[in-house]
Amino acid sequence: MTEETPLEHERRLKVERIRAEGREPYPWSFVGRITTDQVRARCAGLHAGEEAGDPPVRVAGRIKATRLHGKTAFADLEDREGSVQLLIRADTLGEAEFQSWMRDLDPGDIVGAEGFPAVSKRGEPSVHVRSLALLAKAIAPPPEKYHGLQDVEERLRRRYLDLMSSPETRQLFRARTMLIREMRRYLDAAQFLEVETPILLPVASGAAAEPFVTRSRYLDAELQLRISLELPLKRLLVGGLERVYELGRTFRNEDMDTSHSPEFTELEAYWAYADYHDMRRLIEGLYGHLAERVLELLPESPTAQRGAQGFTPPFATVDFVDELERRSGINDLLSKTPGELRELVRTIGSTVPDRSPPGVFLDKLFEHYVEPHLERLTFVVDHPALTTPLAKRHRSKPGRVERFEMFYRGTELGNAYTELNDPDEQERRFREQLEGQGGDTYAYDADFVRALRHGMPPATGIGVGVDRIIMGLVGAESIKDVLLFPQMRSR
Repeated sequence: MTEETPLEHERRLKVERIRAEGREPYPWSFVGRITTDQVRARCAGLHAGEEAGDPPVRVAGRIKATRLHGKTAFADLEDREGSVQLLIRADTLGEAEFQSWMRDLDPGDIVGAEGFPAVSKRGEPSVHVRSLALLAKAIAPPPEKYHGLQDVEERLRRRYLDLMSSPETRQLFRARTMLIREMRRYLDAAQFLEVETPILLPVASGAAAEPFVTRSRYLDAELQLRISLELPLKRLLVGGLERVYELGRTFRNEDMDTSHSPEFTELEAYWAYADYHDMRRLIEGLYGHLAERVLELLPESPTAQRGAQGFTPPFATVDFVDELERRSGINDLLSKTPGELRELVRTIGSTVPDRSPPGVFLDKLFEHYVEPHLERLTFVVDHPALTTPLAKRHRSKPGRVERFEMFYRGTELGNAYTELNDPDEQERRFREQLEGQGGDTYAYDADFVRALRHGMPPATGIGVGVDRIIMGLVGAESIKDVLLFPQMRSR
């Protein structure tokens, strides 16, 4: 146990005294409560100094502040819907009980109150308290009343205090939950079936990333945490589930920065008998819908209002190769040898291994020359085939695949293909990737190739980083700002 401050010690003594008096400072429940917005609604028709009659109300929440004026005390009680004032009077509770509460009640305590809706003489919606119940005694005090947690790292490490002290933070994470709910509703309405696929896999593939590794004692086998949802979902297309999606946690053993977290929420959807043009129309509709919801959910946040505007169609489109050649001044990119691409990458300071797949070199060039300029939401289309082992070749552009990525403020939001469904071509591409020695390769999943041999219908698929989308929609500067409990280095 950490060493207590004098204030915490004083509060702990109060707990001991309450128990010695035969009262429980941490009871089991408080039934029949209503929320503070309902109390404010009942106060709406009252005049200053007026009190409503029966029935009484029961409210519960955290005490934010108390004010004592002789035989009358005021306490601000806050719950999930806002706050209401408690009007506590000695002539109502009785002198002894009033004095007991004034001695023991502290900011941060969670209490329940029963009484009648009233409007104070100053016009404040209130509850004229007839009885009080302590529901949880706070040993540690809450953050400072007016400024909350100012230390950014402390806000991330102790998110519960950030939520406790900041209505804006609570609104942000409520909005996150509602937006994820809207993603599900949108795909459900488009007749997609939500499914769950394994997190622990014999081989984690579907992306170029290093997995976390664990071990099963029962199986006596090494397992990997998934780095993508793609290959299990495409197996479901083989099995006849024609429209599927999953929204869940994905894990990559990589660096952390403002747009990367080792665990993140991903949405992937796969659609049989459709192509990447169909998927683009679907995702544009989703983005537009989410933007409308942000405008409704966070009307008082200027950053969220600006972010939502950026997700409103129509969106910009650039061709991967054309835009890279235009911004870099390099011509005939697709005719370059691996050695030439490697030298071009070295000129921009990249340190990827010399024997990385050629597609990695192209991605690094694009990342350097183009991505920083993609401020508005932009679809980057028709990538070189060398960059993408899981996408179908372009039907009219040699050396390309039918793929688009979405970027906003220089950060990738998602990635979609017309899916490769030729098993022999898929096996060849996997093996070509394995010839490289960089970290940007796809693991070979033999069972997925085996599944393709049974026939997967023509299809399109998409994977989007949910945290990054929410970052963009609400105008957050870091992915940690939209994760309730982000990973942090130990102190």
